[in-house]
Amino acid sequence: MTVTFAHSRATELPIKIPSIGLDLYVRLPPIMSDGEFCFIETVNAPGKGPPQHRHREVEIFRIIEGRYLYQVDGHRFFAEAGDVVSIPGGAAHGFVNVTDAPARQYILIAPALDAVAFFTELAATMRDGIPDRAALNAFGGKWGVEFLGPPLNPHDQPFD
Repeated sequence: MTVTFAHSRATELPIKIPSIGLDLYVRLPPIMSDGEFCFIETVNAPGKGPPQHRHREVEIFRIIEGRYLYQVDGHRFFAEAGDVVSIPGGAAHGFVNVTDAPARQYILIAPALDAVAFFTELAATMRDGIPDRAALNAFGGKWGVEFLGPPLNPHDQPFD
């Protein structure tokens, strides 16, 4: 694997998806690792998270601030600052910020996803709110993402 030198200064503007309370920064784009992985930072608004979904890419989450409720292939649990959550490719998953303040995490995605293109297109798809599952899956088909259901409810309880 080859990794090219980079220095992300955290000065770029985020990709914003207000309907799911997401501000996203691409810290290491795919080109910097020959497509092996990319590295993003997310800031999630209180009570917000993505629709439940699955994709072939592996994701490794490092919670930096806050507390999240995760659901991964039927396991529901809390993760908070300092925790690491690994999600295998193909696993059904979702998460939601369960605090009353923004929560933040870093995510390593492998193999790399063109995160700028994906999340920019997702923002356009969700510009008027979260569309129905059929519309989400019409978008997701291009990317190999299957949307499975609505975002998790921040008031749900873990069962693991």
